[in-house]
Amino acid sequence: MFWSNHETSALPGAEQALPGRNEPLPLPAPHRVTGRSLLPPYPATSHLATFGLGCFWGAERRFWQVPGVWVTAVGYAGGYTRNPTYDEVCSGLTGHAEVVRVVYDPDAITYAELLCCFWESHDPTQGMRQGNDVGTQYRSLILAHDAASLAIAEASRTAYQTALSAAGCGEITTEIGLMETFYLAEDYHQQYLAQHPAGYCGLGGTRVACPSLTPMGRAKED
Repeated sequence: MFWSNHETSALPGAEQALPGRNEPLPLPAPHRVTGRSLLPPYPATSHLATFGLGCFWGAERRFWQVPGVWVTAVGYAGGYTRNPTYDEVCSGLTGHAEVVRVVYDPDAITYAELLCCFWESHDPTQGMRQGNDVGTQYRSLILAHDAASLAIAEASRTAYQTALSAAGCGEITTEIGLMETFYLAEDYHQQYLAQHPAGYCGLGGTRVACPSLTPMGRAKED
């Protein structure tokens, strides 16, 4: 995607951010791989997770391939602008990151296991970039949907930092917080790599394995 803003290391404050709009973007089509709706209602037992790990095209494909994931959708979160467009997010003036919403069955896969997929699928030490994709919208981001998930995410960051440090890698820059508002991205971004199998994918991890975690996010003892 190779977009950048003029000051890639700085997030705007609320007073600097673009205002956006009250009207949401047009509703997207059903998921192009599963045929399921990207919008609620989801199965009553399903849980939500939201991750930012660079360009959301490849990130979404990574998660829709995970057994136990019900549906995925790409969008924008973590910033201020209401119902932003892709061009607005790429300007660096919304505060949003490109993210993937993951709807999953907790009886089939745990949040801790999804976090391992997140850590291993990108390099969380790069700050406001991911590989060749430079800009605040490409920062590493975990937005938890409840306090318990937030605690698991923070514990997993500690465990993965230990593994990275042992491998000689740098410090994790991943932002972790609670989800506020998720804005669906434009339809043409949804399942982009299902529409364009040879399209751009910027995913690239550190090749450092995430320590096995318990469902509560603690590292398992050997």
